[in-house]
Amino acid sequence: MLESLEVSLAERSYPIHIGRDLGTSLRRCVAADLADGRKLAVITDASVAREQAAFVEHAFGDLPVLVLPSGESTKAFHHLEHCANFLAEVGLDRGGRIFALGGGVIGDLAGFAAASFYRGIGFYQIPTTLLAMVDSSVGGKTGINLTAGKNLVGAFHQPLCVFADLDTLLSLPKREFNAGMAEVIKHGLLADEELFTLLESGPRLEASSEDLPAIIRRNCGIKAGVVSADEREESGQGGRALLNLGHTFGHAIEAVAGYGTYLHGEAIAIGLVLACQFSERLGNIDSATVDRAVPLLQKYDLPVRLRKPLPLDSLLAAVRKDKKSRAGSLRFVALEKIGKAVTVVGIEPGLLEELFVGVGAAQ
Repeated sequence: MLESLEVSLAERSYPIHIGRDLGTSLRRCVAADLADGRKLAVITDASVAREQAAFVEHAFGDLPVLVLPSGESTKAFHHLEHCANFLAEVGLDRGGRIFALGGGVIGDLAGFAAASFYRGIGFYQIPTTLLAMVDSSVGGKTGINLTAGKNLVGAFHQPLCVFADLDTLLSLPKREFNAGMAEVIKHGLLADEELFTLLESGPRLEASSEDLPAIIRRNCGIKAGVVSADEREESGQGGRALLNLGHTFGHAIEAVAGYGTYLHGEAIAIGLVLACQFSERLGNIDSATVDRAVPLLQKYDLPVRLRKPLPLDSLLAAVRKDKKSRAGSLRFVALEKIGKAVTVVGIEPGLLEELFVGVGAAQ
């Protein structure tokens, strides 16, 4: 059964299609673009090309395909150059379109290639991981990482459409699926108490779970609503910044540990614990709320502490470079309660140190 919803952005609005066996729908999309005389190309990674070979052939036929290495380290300048050269070699022009087939890394990188090639061409998001389906494929954030920090170079560039085919999750390693659940839990914490409670009380979700399509749609609806109201994260209070709950901490962990040591969702899981503890220290929530978040993350085998100590000084430096800072002041997202988040400007250095040490940072 196909479920659809829309990201409402005036003339740049686009649909999100969620279901199983969407290869035929994609094939029709490809045929329509080819009939319009458009040049098309697919960008994916080695894992997806191997695990989803039949899907790629069915959906895209003989379209040119660029296969990049799997992993977070692919979100780098030299791979962006690789993408641009590939698009030029296969003859894409201003009317060309890219199909970004993969997880968040491919979606971010191929989306940035689309945003910059000929100063902007159209692209489609076809997420193949749970994390990408509920988060990174929706909203138009594209980019690459620098040594200094995650996603520091990029552009807002909305896709033409998102096709979330849940059958592609069936071959996803359990660790990758669980990493996606960190973003699902995040959405419950910041915007949907009922969703959080359902995740707490319900059985552990798997790629084949009957409830999964509705859960993904609910998450996409949360993000679509936030993005429609604050597309470019310009709101002075709240807005799209709220989607960064746990991310200031999590991005620092990713950067210091080395990209790929923690999956994005694993680093965000620790970040969510820190965000809850931060909120408790502000007096916004009580310890019982923190005690609800931790076991839910552990239900999906997500880390709630650092696996190995990371240098405290390096973590603090990474936080200070976070792209969400404004006018020299760091912005954090805190909970007022489960289901409601707020932005907070500034944090006492001593508290930040204490929080990181509490999850295993080395002084």
